Amino acid sequence: MYLKRKIDSYLNEWFSNPDRKPLIVKGARQVGKTASILRFAETNYDNVIYINFALDKKFRVITEDGYTVEAVNKAISRIDPSKTFIEGRTLIFFDEIQDHPDIATALKAYCIDRRYDVICSGSLLGLYYKKIESNSVGYKTDYTMRSMDIEEFLWAIGYDDELKTDLLKAMRDATPLSATLVQVMSSAFLDYVLVGGMPAVVLEYVQSGMFSNTLLLQKQLLADYEEDITKYAEGMDQSRILNVFRHIPVQLAKENKKFQISKVASGARFKDYRGAIEWLSNAGIINVCYCLDYPEIPLKGNYNETKYKIYMADTGLLIAMLDDETQEDLRSRKNIGTYRGGIYENIVGDMLVKAGYDLYYYSKENSSLEEDFFVRNTESLIPVEVKAKNGNSKSLTTLIKSDSYPDIHFGIKLINGNIGVEGSIRTFPHYLAFLLRDYLKGS
Repeated sequence: MYLKRKIDSYLNEWFSNPDRKPLIVKGARQVGKTASILRFAETNYDNVIYINFALDKKFRVITEDGYTVEAVNKAISRIDPSKTFIEGRTLIFFDEIQDHPDIATALKAYCIDRRYDVICSGSLLGLYYKKIESNSVGYKTDYTMRSMDIEEFLWAIGYDDELKTDLLKAMRDATPLSATLVQVMSSAFLDYVLVGGMPAVVLEYVQSGMFSNTLLLQKQLLADYEEDITKYAEGMDQSRILNVFRHIPVQLAKENKKFQISKVASGARFKDYRGAIEWLSNAGIINVCYCLDYPEIPLKGNYNETKYKIYMADTGLLIAMLDDETQEDLRSRKNIGTYRGGIYENIVGDMLVKAGYDLYYYSKENSSLEEDFFVRNTESLIPVEVKAKNGNSKSLTTLIKSDSYPDIHFGIKLINGNIGVEGSIRTFPHYLAFLLRDYLKGS
């Protein structure tokens, strides 16, 4: 069973462009890159040459005689004579290129030659991307793929685009959702939080209708991540990366969710662990939310890199990292309001990243003023507050009403409730966070 993904439409658009360049699809391991690309390839090409540098190590020598199209193709056919090259009808798919990033040097030649289409894919590409970028700048197109977002999850469990249309219309009209729609979305959202968006886990859930084996699959994925750390973290302190990775659930359970390196290990300092955090971020395993120096536009360059929160890039994997008792509470009672709101923050952060946002928060020195996230439209900076239920929004109200923050005109509160408006605060259920970018385009 193939799970419909948003990359499907992107690949079709890429294919329809007569000036298409070689495509590099980046993303964490097991987010569905290979399955999506192979399905696209089988649908659109008469001839597909698939090379997996992780499984077929013998192909790592194909650039030894040079980076021209002729040299690389000849080396491929020498190793495997069954692979033939049909001009104008062939896709060459180089998979797991983190195990042979040198192939990126050949992309310029393929781009100029234009007889064959090329797609490259791999995990951990953020770690090798400086080399890939320097070797192919201007001669490639990039696409970042993440685990399934909630819209893709809704497709997987049987809902179509009409549901998104109805939800977005309700947001723009400030109309509360019907009781039926609230029930549908609340149930799907709870399941999505527990299952997460890793395709293998979603597929198991869809086919079985139960959570029975999803945890086992999630645990295996977490073990695979740790294996990647020991395999690919060359020249770095692997123990530091593992320490940061394993401390994410612990620190999200705190009232103050700012990630504290000093809690990771005795005497630990940010400068010693900066590389570990960058490694996990570049690998697509975590989402880092930086503290703004001041809540104003522009956001980039206006943050303190030493103050940050760390969220897992897939909330299902975060829950799989928790202790057995907490997991049992979550899976049996579906009480995601536990954990001091950390799970809600993680899922909202995950949805915002998948919608294309970078993550920023604000915490005023020597004050209780703190805001969870910030997004923006063309005119305004919009604070986003995440509530486990629907409590007071003192910080949000202060940011909106104070003359000290001229870029802020209204705010968004995400709650365990329905759509509403409270003065300059627009209230939405947590599960509508994935639509905030679309909503703000019309606000």
